[in-house]
Amino acid sequence: MPTAHEIDYRIYGEEMQYVDVELDPGETAIAEAGAFMMMDDGIQMQTIFGDGNQQQGGGLLNKLFSAGKRLLTGESLFMTAFTNVGHGKRRVAFASPYPGKIIPLDLAELGHYVVCQKDAFLCAARGVSVGIEFQRRLGTGLFGGEGFIMQKLEGDGMAFVHAGGHVFERTLQAGETLRIDTGCLVAYTHTIQYDIQFVGGIRNTIFGGEGVFFATLRGPGKVWIQTLPVSRLASRILSYATTNRKEEGSLLGGLGNLLDGDGR
Repeated sequence: MPTAHEIDYRIYGEEMQYVDVELDPGETAIAEAGAFMMMDDGIQMQTIFGDGNQQQGGGLLNKLFSAGKRLLTGESLFMTAFTNVGHGKRRVAFASPYPGKIIPLDLAELGHYVVCQKDAFLCAARGVSVGIEFQRRLGTGLFGGEGFIMQKLEGDGMAFVHAGGHVFERTLQAGETLRIDTGCLVAYTHTIQYDIQFVGGIRNTIFGGEGVFFATLRGPGKVWIQTLPVSRLASRILSYATTNRKEEGSLLGGLGNLLDGDGR
C-alpha cells in the first residue's frame, strides 16, 4: 500500500527548469531550503527537522539523528513542507539552482530506492525518505571525492533531482560495466554496484587532467548522467575570476581590458 502522497506534476523550461506540483487537499510536498519558487493561496509552509518521512519515529532523538545525517551530505538541518490546507487543488513550484535538467523519479517503479549525488535532491512527495548513503569500500571512501557520501531516496512516491547541463539515462544489463567521472554521476538504482577505480599509468595520473580515479558502475540497473557537474562549473568560473585577463591572448593586453570597461 502506498505510503507517500500521490502528487501530480509538470516540468517547465529548457535550460533553467522548474517543476510545478499539484496538491490535492491535505497533500504535502517537501523541498530543500532555497528550492521554493511560488505557490497558490491555500498552501501552508512549515519548516521541519530531517527528511519529512512520516514513517520515522516522532521522538526528538530520531529527528535529531535524521537532521544530523543531512549535515553530512552538505544540506541544511531543515527542510520545508508545503501542505494544501484548502478545499480545492493548489500548486507549488520549485526551481532548479543552476542550468540543467530536473529528473522525475517514480520510486515505486525504480525498486523503492535510488542513490543520488548529495547536492542533487530538489523536492519530493511527503513520505519519501531522504537519507545518507555511505560507500563502504575502502577505495571509494578514501578516493571517491564527490561520490563518497551520497543521498538515498526511499519510498514509493515521486522525487525530483536536479543535474547540470544535458542529462541522459542509461540502462545497464547484468554484468555490463560503465566507467564515469564521479562528478558526472547524478543517480543510480540500488541494484547497481558502485566502486572507485584507479586510472593507472603515470602519464594519465600527471598529465591527464581528468583526475586519478573514476567511478565504475556494474549492472543491472539504471544510471542518470550529467554533462556539467556544478563543481566543474564553479572551478571554471573561479579560474576566470582569479586569472589575469592578459592571458586570454589579446595583443592589446591592458588596453583591451580598458576598452572592455575593466580599467583596474
